[in-house]
Amino acid sequence: MNNNFSNKKKQFVCLSGLPRTGSTLLSAILSQNPKIHAEGNSAVCQLMWDTYVSCNNNCAEQLLANNRLKTFHDIISSIPFTYYKDISEEETIIVDKSRSWTLELNVRILEHFVDPNIKMIVLTRPIAEIVKSFAKLYKQNGREFDALGLLKPMSEPLMRSLSGVEWAKKNNEKNTFFFIEYKELVEEPQKVIEKIYDFLQWEPFEHTFEKINVKYPENDEVYHLAGQHIIREKIEVLQNDIELSQEVLDKIASLEKL
Repeated sequence: MNNNFSNKKKQFVCLSGLPRTGSTLLSAILSQNPKIHAEGNSAVCQLMWDTYVSCNNNCAEQLLANNRLKTFHDIISSIPFTYYKDISEEETIIVDKSRSWTLELNVRILEHFVDPNIKMIVLTRPIAEIVKSFAKLYKQNGREFDALGLLKPMSEPLMRSLSGVEWAKKNNEKNTFFFIEYKELVEEPQKVIEKIYDFLQWEPFEHTFEKINVKYPENDEVYHLAGQHIIREKIEVLQNDIELSQEVLDKIASLEKL
């Protein structure tokens, strides 16, 4: 099977993991390198999944009857190219961000249609800190926050991605996934960047951790949650005084035992 991105002289890397773990910050840092294109949340994963499902169901009869199985492969494998067709020639590395990439079936789609040796950066953080971060964000927006609702099985934005991260941790025999803790990213960003470059075998680049800007900002009005993807120019850990109920803490404790 051809590695389409190698043939196109572009490297396709995935950025995934849990929400509220610094993915916007990491993308902004990586984007300082003119060879790296790292946007906000991408539609590529969903587009590839939807097309894959359609080709295996609604379109399967027509594709089979007309001997179009190769077309099935070509259509799905072309999605990342089409999505990023307007990036500059200098940007030879694409870092595509989606919390869903770590789900097993999405990993299999990547391996089959993009790169059998796909690599993925996976951001993690203690569940309690994620819940508190969401609670603070909702409070800043003057909105009611349902912590237990956030912890419902396979719900978005946390639990579905958590199941993917847990699967990735158990299935890393091919060294597909590189895990980064939020705490390490904000406290030792230089060390984290060096590890990422080593994992992905990139040529060294001198990044700055002062006056960090988001090169490709997302419009948080679309998500109806202002400030969700705002980062500070200087990396710093802010105090979060949100207190979680004992019921929520017990639920988190039960999840962490799984």
